[in-house]
Amino acid sequence: MLIAIEFTVAYAGLEARGRSAVPDHPRPAALRPRAPRCAADYQAKVSGPPLDRIDLHDEVQAVSAADLVLPPPAEGSAEVASRVAAARARRTARYADHKARTNAEFDGELMEAVATPDEAGRKLLAQAAEAMRLSARGYTRILRVARTIADLAGAAAVGRIHIAEALS
Repeated sequence: MLIAIEFTVAYAGLEARGRSAVPDHPRPAALRPRAPRCAADYQAKVSGPPLDRIDLHDEVQAVSAADLVLPPPAEGSAEVASRVAAARARRTARYADHKARTNAEFDGELMEAVATPDEAGRKLLAQAAEAMRLSARGYTRILRVARTIADLAGAAAVGRIHIAEALS
């Protein structure tokens, strides 16, 4: 059985809303570090429809000591915040006359209007849908994430590069 969780996070004047589905049972022995094969079997049981409901998945590795001495990234927090603010302004303007407020909320005709990729993106998405056996929900998720990536890049339309990044 899964428990659905809806949450809102506010930080520095910005707000993010999300949903998550988590198992309501304790962590099985299969997920302990000494049982990698069992963990893979358990992950196969949990994947599919529950994971289909999460737009972004990212595994984060621990920072190594060698990474700590590297120079700082070229793009700092202020630059990222500025890019995010500009993307949100574009999104707000795009949805001003619609019920949707975020890319996570559009569907149907509005999705076709704002997230249909160019021809190269369409071909890549069709190939990925076939190879990855995407469900309808997974296919829509890729379009929503690609629209967000295009917003962050300042692009008016979703292109192949945005679809490729959403698939990665």
